[in-house]
Amino acid sequence: MTNLLEIKNLNVEYKTESGFGVQIKTVKAVNKLNLNIKKGEILSIAGESGCGKSTLAKAVMKLINSQSGEIFFDNKNILKLKYHREIQNFYKKVQIIFQNPYSSLNPKMKIGQILSEPLEINTKLTKDEIRKIVEDKISLVGLDKTALNLYPHEFSGGQRQRIAIARSLILDPEFIIADEPVSALDVSIQAQIINLLKELKQKFNLTFLFISHDLSVIKYISDRIAIMYLGEIVEIGLSDEIFALPKHPYTMALLSAVPELGVTEKKEKIELKGELPSPENLPQGCKFHTRCPYAKEICKLKNPIITKFSDTHMCRCHLY
Repeated sequence: MTNLLEIKNLNVEYKTESGFGVQIKTVKAVNKLNLNIKKGEILSIAGESGCGKSTLAKAVMKLINSQSGEIFFDNKNILKLKYHREIQNFYKKVQIIFQNPYSSLNPKMKIGQILSEPLEINTKLTKDEIRKIVEDKISLVGLDKTALNLYPHEFSGGQRQRIAIARSLILDPEFIIADEPVSALDVSIQAQIINLLKELKQKFNLTFLFISHDLSVIKYISDRIAIMYLGEIVEIGLSDEIFALPKHPYTMALLSAVPELGVTEKKEKIELKGELPSPENLPQGCKFHTRCPYAKEICKLKNPIITKFSDTHMCRCHLY
C-alpha cells in the first residue's frame, strides 16, 4: 500500500502568556514527529490527554500553524499551499469529525442546510442534484430524510454525530480525521458509531486517522496504532502487535489499565510516577524517563533511537 499521508519532522508550538501578560512561554505540543498513513487503512493515535493528539490533527487539517517540518498529502506538501484553489482542493479530499457533536453543528441551520453548504460552495451542481446527494448521505449514516428539515437541538448526541459524519462525507473525501469522535457518547452509542465508521471505510475505501484515549475502542477499529507521549510517537505497530507484544513501558502502562470483560485474573498494573510533565518544560533525554519504572541513567541524558522489531513494529526506548 502506498502512503497517502507522510509527516516529517513536524514541530508545533504555542505561545502562552504568564501572569499579567509579561512572560511569554513556549508550549511544545508536537516534537519532530514522523508518521506515515497508508491509503485505505485506519491508523489510530493513543495517549493521555495533553500528549498532542488533537494538536497533530489540527496541524494536518491546517487549522493551526506548524513551526517546521513537512506534511505530504498525495505527494504535495500541504504546509506550502498558498493559493485558494489549492487549499480548496485539499479540503475536498480531507475532512474532520470533531469530538463534540453538540458544538460542531451550527444550531441556527437546519440539517439540510448544513449538509448542502459544502456542495454549494465547492461545486456547480444544481439544487436538485445537491438535494439528491444530501438525501443519499443522510440515509447512508442511518437517518431518515425527514431529519433534513430539523435543527441540531432536535437530535440526540449519537444522531448528531451521525450528521457530523454525513457532513464529512458530503464531498466524497479520501481521508478523514476522527478526533475523539465517540468520547462524548454513551457506551452503547459508541459501538454503533464505531461500526458505522468501519462500514464506511470498507464501502468507500476511506483512510482514517483515528484519535482516542480509549484503547478498547482503538483495539476494535484500528489496522495500525501509534502511541504518543509529549508530542512524540514512542511506539507504532499493527494492532495485534501493540496489544499482544507491547515494547515501550508507556504502552505497557496504558494497556495494563484497560479492563477486560470476562477476565477474572488480575493482570499486573504498571504504575506511572506522577503526572504528565508540562509541555512548557519538557524533560531532557527520553521524555518518559521522569515517570518510567525502568528508567536508567542514559534515559536522562539521551533521547533513544528507533528500534525495529519487525517491518511494521518499532519503538523508541533504551531498553532495546
